[in-house]
Amino acid sequence: MTQWHGDLHKRKRTGGRKRPYRKKRKYERGGDPVYTRIGERKLRVKRTRGGGIKCALAADIYANVFDPEKKLAQKVKILRLLSNPASRDLERRGVITKGAIIETELGKARVTSRPGQNGVINAVLVK
Repeated sequence: MTQWHGDLHKRKRTGGRKRPYRKKRKYERGGDPVYTRIGERKLRVKRTRGGGIKCALAADIYANVFDPEKKLAQKVKILRLLSNPASRDLERRGVITKGAIIETELGKARVTSRPGQNGVINAVLVK
């Protein structure tokens, strides 16, 4: 369901009702969230205002994991999602968000990027 970010539904500073003086506009429309999961790589590409693009990651099996001790980043396979402190529901559904703890081939890692916004999973090894 599309979200609208217009303010026609809000109230005035005085507490009175605002009367809509026009229809909703396309530029006030928001986007639906993209819930990143573990699976074959899937990108959702969206055209933005001005002709640019946004890439949202729907699924991926690889993450760029940084090892702070070795000062080295590697592309490694994600084995499973261990926890997601953002929400118990997201954890149950297997959704990867920023701050989620994933198990990789190198060990446990904390996700530092926003996969639903950036289109990539970056993580830092956790000891």
